[in-house]
Amino acid sequence: MMNLSAKYEQLAASLRSELQLLLRQGGTKLATEAEICERYHMSRQTVRHALKLLEEEGLIERRQGSGSYIRQQSAAADTRQIAVVTTFLDDYIFPSILHDAQSCFSQAGYTTLVFATENKVSREREILLRLTEQKVSALLVEGSKTALPTPNSDLYQKLCDKGVPILFLHGIYSNLPGIPCLFDDNYAGGYQLTRYLLEKGHRSIAGIFKSDDIQGPQRYHGVVSALRDHDIPLRDKAFFWYGTEDRATLLRGSGSELLDRFILHRLAEATAVVCYNDEIAHLLIRRLLELGKAVPGDVAVVSFDNSFYSQIGPVPITSLGHKFHRTGKTAAALLLDILSGKPPHSPPLEWELTCRSSG
Repeated sequence: MMNLSAKYEQLAASLRSELQLLLRQGGTKLATEAEICERYHMSRQTVRHALKLLEEEGLIERRQGSGSYIRQQSAAADTRQIAVVTTFLDDYIFPSILHDAQSCFSQAGYTTLVFATENKVSREREILLRLTEQKVSALLVEGSKTALPTPNSDLYQKLCDKGVPILFLHGIYSNLPGIPCLFDDNYAGGYQLTRYLLEKGHRSIAGIFKSDDIQGPQRYHGVVSALRDHDIPLRDKAFFWYGTEDRATLLRGSGSELLDRFILHRLAEATAVVCYNDEIAHLLIRRLLELGKAVPGDVAVVSFDNSFYSQIGPVPITSLGHKFHRTGKTAAALLLDILSGKPPHSPPLEWELTCRSSG
């Protein structure tokens, strides 16, 4: 979903992190292009662009017929490093957030190590174990499956005990109270979208939300609270939940059965639906049109993020979003403030509604 430039730049950021680990293990040779392709699920072209960027930065040298090696002058690891842990490097939102945060960190004299968990708790643990063994100045992290308590609280606590400031982005685990978090006002967003639909005359409103990230329950809470406050009976069967594994199936194009279940059994009596984000809204609209449904004639669709997904489909999506560049820059500024000793304080990021054709 990203352009080539964004993909190879994010891959290069991940490979920089691998260089540091490889050095501490006494190694000098990088994985082969084929191995990197398989590990990060990226094309050979993207991998070659990323390696070329690292070569231009003087971090590696590429030897014909032999592979890529760490250059000796890069052996002294930069101790002014901020680790950034995200769920998906190819997520349609995070690349711009990461770019903005990295720019702010760079201006403050910090390099950035980037890791991706693929929203897997096990992968998050591997990354945190690695970070406890190296010197990092701070950690900006988008947690994995934040709607659930994390078994990795021991490693987060270990980093805190080492004096590493941590800032969560988008959501924090229920069993890690006290660590600062920059989050969207998801309850208010769900409430705002529902009130918008009610003002349009809709009285039967459905919802589709992600179950294992905390944003899903928060957005659902806003929706059902707005229905309650406007004396609209709540129909439990009108709400559908999907998880990270379901998302992967949908993105591979083999998840029409999941969407069909929602459309046929949950959406049957509804005239409008609030979607967890633009990604699922885009997929839902495409499936509705394939089934002969009109959007918004039969079903109005609204969502969150105001991303490119809201504009590329056959029906542009009414969506909540933030001011351009706000999230990444705000997160970086807040973490830099924490590093300088200032008490963490940041109100939830408010939403702005962009009205389009879908609802």
